[in-house]
Amino acid sequence: MDKETINEVREFLNEKANKYNTPNFIELDPISIPHQFSLKEDIEISGFLAATIAWGNRKMILRNANKMIGLMGNSPYDFIMEHKEHNLEEFDGFVHRTFNANDFRFFVKALNNIYENHGGIEAVFNKYKTETSLQPAIHEFKKVFFSIEHLQRTQKHIGDPNKGSVAKRLNMMLRWFVRDDNRGVDFGIWKSISPSILSCPLDVHSGNIARKLGLINRKNNDVKALSELDNYLRLFDPKDPVKYDFALFGLGVFDEFKEDWKK
Repeated sequence: MDKETINEVREFLNEKANKYNTPNFIELDPISIPHQFSLKEDIEISGFLAATIAWGNRKMILRNANKMIGLMGNSPYDFIMEHKEHNLEEFDGFVHRTFNANDFRFFVKALNNIYENHGGIEAVFNKYKTETSLQPAIHEFKKVFFSIEHLQRTQKHIGDPNKGSVAKRLNMMLRWFVRDDNRGVDFGIWKSISPSILSCPLDVHSGNIARKLGLINRKNNDVKALSELDNYLRLFDPKDPVKYDFALFGLGVFDEFKEDWKK
């Protein structure tokens, strides 16, 4: 991509990011779940759970994420830290696509372990970040998360970049917690991590738009495609590359993207 095209794409995406990065974005997005809370740990836990089941129909995602929070007495952190085994029986019958009650019960126990023994979710990601990426930290977070006894099937609910996953849902969650642009959408509650090392939550929608704009050459949404996208977005804005997630997602879901967008 030549310099002139780079500037044109950057300007176009800046415009679209500005359009969608507003509080109006929240209501129909999974980020609406953690926006119900003010305590840092409640935001983290509810956001992590909402992101975990963020695939499929958006209304179903929000309905089931709210149901999860309700089953935790609408106090996620207190429930994680103080629950008894019999409290987890209330999860019977919960299901969101392939995420079921057994998975949910384990997630509660794993989160308890992370807050009790590892300093919380932020501390794990901060410990394993590198100067340029959070992808190694996602790999290590998964190892910590599943370091206690678990069902093998439950591991599929957390992506691992070391195994080729773009870890879309965790990268989305990381955007929520790390970015702080005072626009009212992302929280910016993790001050220990720079937004400059975030990666875009790559999915079908954002991937399709990125390809049409020449930001990705690979056909599959894999870790190499994510690296291609990261390189361009960090060129556009080295300090805050993932603000462009709003643009790519909005163009893919809400806007009718036109091939002659330059006009």
